[in-house]
Amino acid sequence: MRAPILAIVAKLKSEWLPGTLREVIPLFLEKGWSIRAQPSLLPAWESAGLPLDEFHGEEILSEALPSADLCLVLGGDGTLLSAARSMGHNGTPLLGINLGSLGFLTAHPASDARQIVQAYFAGELIPEERSMLHAELRRGDEVLVQQAVLNDAVLSKGTLARILEFGLHIDGFPAAIIKADGLIVSSPTGSTGYSLSAGGPILHPTLDAWVISPICPHSLTLRPTVVPGSVSICITLEQTDEAHLTLDGQLEHPMLPGDRVILRKAPRSVTLLQNPDLPFFKLLQQKLHWNRR
Repeated sequence: MRAPILAIVAKLKSEWLPGTLREVIPLFLEKGWSIRAQPSLLPAWESAGLPLDEFHGEEILSEALPSADLCLVLGGDGTLLSAARSMGHNGTPLLGINLGSLGFLTAHPASDARQIVQAYFAGELIPEERSMLHAELRRGDEVLVQQAVLNDAVLSKGTLARILEFGLHIDGFPAAIIKADGLIVSSPTGSTGYSLSAGGPILHPTLDAWVISPICPHSLTLRPTVVPGSVSICITLEQTDEAHLTLDGQLEHPMLPGDRVILRKAPRSVTLLQNPDLPFFKLLQQKLHWNRR
């Protein structure tokens, strides 16, 4: 019987990383877990005073560890988005410890890191399934990009580009011609991100739905719209000087007129392990200050 595997995805520049490793890693080593992390984590591991013979570096976590038992995410929401695409989409549950500033996804504070890991071993954390968007960028018959994302897909103009024009099809129906600075399609998880800044609604993260939010639309009647998660969304870029597709705010791809972005529900979801004492609306109170006058 093999030892359980812990994968670590971390924000390497965080000043809190060594201290957090010092707090939580011994809990796994005591139970015989095997630790895997990107090789660049080694300086923080050494700074934490952890045994070097227990460190195993892996260049590409998604390929090396498709069957990791747990992925410990030490960082901010951007770190967790990266982990969701690499580890979470392969079925590995994600446990986020917030070393960043906002922490909608990595909601557990670093000060409670040891307590949260202890709660994991006690079986007290709740697995929460989050839908992912499967995005394809097509040029003619060629598929240029295929990627599952947890937050959103954004079509936007370049720095000097004029207003963009899109054709929007929902399940094959020509729903709208949109002239705007861009267009956001977000998951429920991503509804508290860029889509919210563009005037979109907040969705509970377990809903099966997508939000389509125009960015500064030319027509004021174009409003953010919620559609079922079962539909397919096709966006055709009609006219532009410069445009690009950005996935999860981290992966960017240039676009040309005639390019199509096809979005549908990814076949697999991501599992986030959550503290039952920190439900979604309490998180909104903390992060968006809903409980303040």
